[in-house]
Amino acid sequence: MLTVLAVVLVVSGALIAGAVWGVYGKLSGRLEGFLVALAGGALLLSVTSELIQPSVERGGLFPAMLGVAAGAIVFTVCDYLIDEKWGEKSGGGLLAAITLDGIPENLALGVALIGAGGLEVAALAGSILLSNLPEAAGGAREMAESGRAKGKVVGLWAGTALLLSMAAIAGYLALDTVGEEALAIIRCFAAGAVVASLATEVFPKAYREDSHLAGVATALGVILAFGLGSLGGG
Repeated sequence: MLTVLAVVLVVSGALIAGAVWGVYGKLSGRLEGFLVALAGGALLLSVTSELIQPSVERGGLFPAMLGVAAGAIVFTVCDYLIDEKWGEKSGGGLLAAITLDGIPENLALGVALIGAGGLEVAALAGSILLSNLPEAAGGAREMAESGRAKGKVVGLWAGTALLLSMAAIAGYLALDTVGEEALAIIRCFAAGAVVASLATEVFPKAYREDSHLAGVATALGVILAFGLGSLGGG
C-alpha cells in the first residue's frame, strides 16, 4: 500500500506542481509548446501500448472499441460545454482532458500496481508524470490569464489531483477482482478521451506555440515513453 501511495503522490503531485509553475512561474510560449508536444508524444504511445492493445488482448475487440468510442464522445461533449462556458482559451479543455482520461486511467493504474515490480512502478509513474506536468502548467496559465484568481486556479487543479488520487486508490482496493471485459472498457474509455484531447487540445496548442519544433518534441515524447515502457518490461 505504501508503494501505491508513493506513486499516487508522484503522479497527482505533478498536477499541483504544474499548476503552481504555470500560474506563478515564468513559462515562455515556445517552451510550453515544446513540453506539451513532448507530453502528447508520450500519450500517443501509451494509448496504444498501455491501454488499447492490452484491453483487446485480454478483454476482446468489442469492449475495447466501445470504451474508446465512449471516451472520445464524452470528452468531446464536455470540452464543447467548457468552451461555451469558459471560452476556448480558458484552459478548461486541458483540465477536462486530464480529468476525463485521468479517472479511468488512474483506476486502471491502481489495478496495474497490484503485484507490480519496482521498475514497472517507476516506469508507469514516470510516463504519467511526463504528461501531467506540462499540461497542468499550460492549462493553469491559460485559466489565470482569462481572469480567474490564481489561488482558485491552483485550488481547482489540486482538487483534480485529489480526485485522481482517490481513483487510483479505489482501483487498487476495489477492482482487483473485476473481469477483463470491464477493465478493458475502463482502460479504453481513458484511451478514447486521450485521443480526442490530443486532436483538439494538445497538438493544436503545441503547434500554435512552437510550430517548428512541435513535431520533434512529439517524437521525443514517443521515444521517452517507449524507453520508460521498456524499463518496466512493457
